[in-house]
Amino acid sequence: MSVDAATWEGDLQRRTFVAGSAALLAGAAFPRVAQANVPTPYSVDLQPPTTSREAFIKWAVENRGENPRILGARWDRYVFLRANNDFINARNGRAFLLTPRDEFVLKRDIGRAYERDFHDIGWGVTISGPLVVSRMTSTIDVQMGEKVLEIGTGSGNQSAYLSNLTDKVWTIEIIKPLAERTRGIYDDLIGRGYTEYKSINTKNADGYYGWEENGPFDKIIVTCGIDHVPPPLLQQLKSGGLMVIPVGPPGAQRVLKVAKTQAADGSITTTREDIYGGKIVPFVPFTKLEGDKIVGSHNR
Repeated sequence: MSVDAATWEGDLQRRTFVAGSAALLAGAAFPRVAQANVPTPYSVDLQPPTTSREAFIKWAVENRGENPRILGARWDRYVFLRANNDFINARNGRAFLLTPRDEFVLKRDIGRAYERDFHDIGWGVTISGPLVVSRMTSTIDVQMGEKVLEIGTGSGNQSAYLSNLTDKVWTIEIIKPLAERTRGIYDDLIGRGYTEYKSINTKNADGYYGWEENGPFDKIIVTCGIDHVPPPLLQQLKSGGLMVIPVGPPGAQRVLKVAKTQAADGSITTTREDIYGGKIVPFVPFTKLEGDKIVGSHNR
């Protein structure tokens, strides 16, 4: 799958490390715009039309109670992603159309939520651009009923996307106030009718060690950069499972698809594939906890 030059340039500009960015939240936090209740109960059979922009907006206003202007921007990005082969199949495209990315950015960025930029969400963390989210998610091709673990909850957009593909999602965030804020966003959205988010289980912890008591997992998605594949995550990945993870030195990771297989004698083998064909994609670092403090990263 290819990525055009303009798209890639936009991706490379996406990560901004903001010191003391929690201060930004004072004037840019929620509440949201257009907080309508969802008129139609969620089900796995809910299918937005993909025949035209007008048909999708009309359907989503009637069934999801969302803002038509924002829906138009979501549709436009969907068309781009589909043309760019960022969806492996129609199920992944559906998941994108049903995920209100605009609910997971700061208030100041709602109007720009579907641009390919990466937006700061506080604490030196960003919400990944829709191109990277879609490509990484499609790479592991999540099926209904599969158990998926996300490392790096961040804004909450990634797990929201996953909840439209499976009803079993676990996600870990190391930054406690960010984890609490995102859990609050999920709970607010559930109360407004986005009942698919009931499938998302959240925890504030060091994601390097995974979530052993709820493993093994069919799929794992890591949204922070590290220079190796964490052994605990590989151990918690089922035989035949897939992980997508940014691996490489700080600021110069390559996004890998890691497949795990186990032979009859118990021996384990892994294969790795660069989903961007060798192009560098910088991610925020995979930080670690010492006691209750975030100290450095898990890079060796």
